[in-house]
Amino acid sequence: MVTVAAGEPMNIGMIGVGMIGGVLTRKLVGLGHQVFVANSRGPGSLGDFARETGAHPVSVREAAKAGEVVVITIPQKAVPNLPEDLMAETPEGTVIIDTGNYYPVQRDGRIAELEQGLTESEWVQKHVKRPVIKVFNSIYFVSLRDRGTPAGTPNRVALPISGDDARAKSVVMALVDSLGFDPVDNGTLKDSWRQQPGTSIYCEDLPAAEVKRRLGEMGTVQTPQHRASAHAKRDLPW
Repeated sequence: MVTVAAGEPMNIGMIGVGMIGGVLTRKLVGLGHQVFVANSRGPGSLGDFARETGAHPVSVREAAKAGEVVVITIPQKAVPNLPEDLMAETPEGTVIIDTGNYYPVQRDGRIAELEQGLTESEWVQKHVKRPVIKVFNSIYFVSLRDRGTPAGTPNRVALPISGDDARAKSVVMALVDSLGFDPVDNGTLKDSWRQQPGTSIYCEDLPAAEVKRRLGEMGTVQTPQHRASAHAKRDLPW
C-alpha cells in the first residue's frame, strides 16, 4: 500500500510529455520530486528532455509503477492504445491523475460513450481499471507554466479537482497547492463534466470563489442541453 507523507518529495510517473505533461514535469522536478517520464516512442526518444529537466526516461509500464503518483496526460484517442494491463504492477494506493480532454473534431474523432454522456475521466478509468482523479485539464499549458503563485495571493488561479477516492483527492489537492494554484473540490468523477471543455470554467484562469460560483450554477446533473452546449463550444485552446 503506497502512503504519501504531506510535503515530502514523491516519485511521480508521467505518461505523456506534451504541453501539460512537459510543464508538470519541469515544475515537479523543480519542487524536488523524482519524475519518471514515458511516451509512446520509448525512453530512447526522451534523452534530450530528460537532460533538460532532470527527469528519468522510462517505459510506459515502468512509469505506471514508478511511485506514489502516476499522471496520464495523453490525447483521448491514445488512451485505448495503453497496455490493457498497464496498472497490473502499480502498487495499491497509488494516486492516478488524468489530465485529458476530448476534442472530437480537431483531434480525437468521435467516441460513442463520450458522445452519450460518460465523462472523459470515467472513460479513462474504465480503460486503466484504477480509480482516477481529474485535474490539470481545465488550464491552458501557458497558464499552468506561468500563473502559479504562493498561497494567499489575491485572485490566485484555482483548479477544479474531481474524483471518488477522498484520500487520493487530498494528495492531489496538496500537490495542486504546491504548484501555485488553489484546489477546488468539484465532487465525484461523475461530476467532472463541469470542468470539461466548453464549460464556463474551462481555461478561464478564475479565482476559487468564482470557480465555486460557476460550478454551482451548472448544477449537479449533466443534461442533454449541457452536453449540446459544451460540444458546440469545444475547441483546442491553442
